[in-house]
Amino acid sequence: MTYPEALKYLDSFINFEKSDGYNYKTSFKLERMRRLAALLGDPQRSVRSIHIAGSKGKGSTASYVHSILGSAGFKVGLYTSPHLISFRERIRIGNELISEEDLSRILCHIKETVQSHMKDEMPTFFEVYTAIAYLYFKEKKADLAVYEVGLGGRLDATNIIEPLACAITPLSYEHTDKLGDTLEEIATEKCGIIKTGSICVSAPQEANALKTIEDICRDRNARLILVGRDIKFKELASDEDSNRFNVSGPFGEYENLQTSLIGPHQVVNAATAIGIIEALRMRKIAIPEEAVRSGIRAASWPGRLEVIDRRPFVLLDGAHNKASARILIEAVKKIFKYNKLILVLGVSKDKDVKGMLEELIPESGTVILTKSKILSRALDPIKIKEEMLNMKQRAKDVISTKNTEEALGKALSIAGAEDLILVTGSLYIVGEAKEHYSRCMKTA
Repeated sequence: MTYPEALKYLDSFINFEKSDGYNYKTSFKLERMRRLAALLGDPQRSVRSIHIAGSKGKGSTASYVHSILGSAGFKVGLYTSPHLISFRERIRIGNELISEEDLSRILCHIKETVQSHMKDEMPTFFEVYTAIAYLYFKEKKADLAVYEVGLGGRLDATNIIEPLACAITPLSYEHTDKLGDTLEEIATEKCGIIKTGSICVSAPQEANALKTIEDICRDRNARLILVGRDIKFKELASDEDSNRFNVSGPFGEYENLQTSLIGPHQVVNAATAIGIIEALRMRKIAIPEEAVRSGIRAASWPGRLEVIDRRPFVLLDGAHNKASARILIEAVKKIFKYNKLILVLGVSKDKDVKGMLEELIPESGTVILTKSKILSRALDPIKIKEEMLNMKQRAKDVISTKNTEEALGKALSIAGAEDLILVTGSLYIVGEAKEHYSRCMKTA
């Protein structure tokens, strides 16, 4: 199987990342994933793991943990979703993405297994891709693997692992048609990754979400490490290039840490990651302070408050709900100095468009609406504009475009050197903008 053939085969499976209108509780089946893994020899059992769920910051937190463990000398796998540009971004060991050859070869093995034993109930795209990660980390003899949950937690394909520790990053209203329309219901789904007798690290949470986490940990006899209580943090300084902060926990104090991931929320994510590192000490895995320090410094997570150009600033962020949009705009106002903010916005049909607009519009001058060219559930710009007409505070200047490339080109054509272009609303939009900008820079 060649790499293009592998991508074509992957595309043959139902992909809930791109589709909508499905029933989460009947379409996501953990038993189907367990069956696929068993047919492949349960590769997930061969590598010790860390599991991370949440609404915001789970990818950044996973990246921090991956970087710290790598700095400590471990061979560490990282599995995340979705990708920005290449499928290969989802699976890596250290700084190396899975190769086209390895992905194609492993997928060929899975294809043989599926065709021989699972014609009665085909796995989904995400289940197959998760199986690739399990097999790859086993094959490469990874010491540890960090898994980011795809959707929810309880029924997610990653939830067949027995992790050394798990984490719940900040929870907010998202996928309410699937996970529930209260924070308690959403927290219950996310907390499905907490195993009996395990260690769970939680970021600071709203009261209702925290109570659910505490109750579930108590019921499952799981130890809860709470950031803000057991893991304390203090932001020292932040600018458009870095954050500096202190973190302290039961086993160590980490002063004057520095990260290139910007925004106050990244301090919370880093503190949560350090909470996981402290939890690993309880599992007899001690990480030196210098590894924490260098790992935090080296961590990279594209597409999250990522500056890809200056004069004007071009800023990418995958914020996709009201809470993350509020955190984004607060960080932008705190960190950056600019004359006018030009918003490039594309969202999915299942998102809280009104809530996001309420956070983003007041700070925006020109608003350029667009849609992803690869996402079938992308919301048409006309629909976004209709939503804007019902708002009390309306944008002064609204432009609709056909795709991300056109939107970014329009933004660059009207931006002055002291302005800021903010591309947000969806990681798919961010990925398309990043790819287009990179291609333009290479040909410039």
